[in-house]
Parts: sequence; structure tokens; C-alpha cells
Amino acid sequence: MPYYTRVLSKDAEFPSVEELADFVRAGFPYYKLTIESGEEEDWESLLLSGADEVEVAVLERNPVEIGSVGQDQIADFTEELQDCKPESGVEWLTDYLAEVKTVYAFLHLQGAETEEGGNVLHALRSHLWERGDAIIQADNEGFTNEEGFHVVWQFSDSVSGPWNMGIWKDDIWHHFKMDLGDPDHREAFLAGEVPEDSTGVQVARARE
Repeated sequence: MPYYTRVLSKDAEFPSVEELADFVRAGFPYYKLTIESGEEEDWESLLLSGADEVEVAVLERNPVEIGSVGQDQIADFTEELQDCKPESGVEWLTDYLAEVKTVYAFLHLQGAETEEGGNVLHALRSHLWERGDAIIQADNEGFTNEEGFHVVWQFSDSVSGPWNMGIWKDDIWHHFKMDLGDPDHREAFLAGEVPEDSTGVQVARARE
């Protein structure tokens, strides 16, 4: 089954192919970006691959416009959130998604399963996210806020291990690390509370 991670940006402006290709080349000289569809000035999808031609990912740029694929994706995400918890995270995300202008979707391919391939994909995704006014979504995991902390539960019931999470409460983000497999941690998060024995608790106001 295809696996995607995405950057959801409020910015309709997008980086050029040259900028993204230069970024990849500077940090990972054995990898390259080439146009899959669209034109240099208005690219639609790019292929990230290694010098050995092993394909790492396809990066799709989907503007959120009336009748577009991007609009359909946002509508699907919004509908999926209605059964998620905590409610405060769902409300924040619903409002955020309504302002998204561009979806950058990474279709993970064979090369993403190697350590270096995974690293270059992660770096490119972070580069797009760090342009600002953007969050990250991952299939079977859920959404982050703009600081990179997960804000709703969309994991499988069998998941475990430490994870950076965020609770939206009183118009402030409460960031912390919880054990996804700990039933008490999970119960508190779903109720919109910071688990009592979670670690690295920080409070941060949302970006204006």
C-alpha cells in the first residue's frame, strides 16, 4: 500500500526546482531531483533518486484550489479528523487545514527504506516545512503542529515508544514526550491533558 508523508503549507508560493535540487545536491551529492511532470517554472511532481537510479520518493505539489486534488486531500483530512482525539487538537487542526494553500506530498519508494535515502527524504521534507507556516502529516501517524509535535491520535493501537506530542489548551501549546504504549499516557492525551509523568514538558504560544 502506498505510504505518504506531507507538508501542508499556508503559503501558495513554492520553491523552484533549482532551489530544491541545489539543496539536495549540497547535502547529499549522490542524490538528485528531476522533473516528473510540469515545467521548470510550474512543476507538478519531482523524482528524488540516487546516482544508482534507485528511486527514493516522488514529491507532488498540489495547490489547494477549487476542484483540485489538493482541495480533495484537505477535505478528506478534515473528515478523518472528526473521529480523532483530543478534541482540542482536532479543533485546532480543522481551523489550520482551512487555511492551507499547498500540499507537498512525498510518495515513499524503495530507496526511502535505506538509511541514507531516508535521510535525504527527511531533509528535503524538513526544508519545505521550515519555510514556515506549515505542518507535517504522515500516514498512520497523524499531524504535527508548526513546531513538529504530534497533536492528534491516529496511531494503531499496538504502537509503542517515545514520541513528541502537543496539547492545545487555553490557546497555548503544551509540548512533552510520552510513551505511546503507556495506557495512562494514552488516556491522558486523548482527554486533552499532559500525562503526569511525561518528560520534557514545555509551554509555547502559537505563532501569530
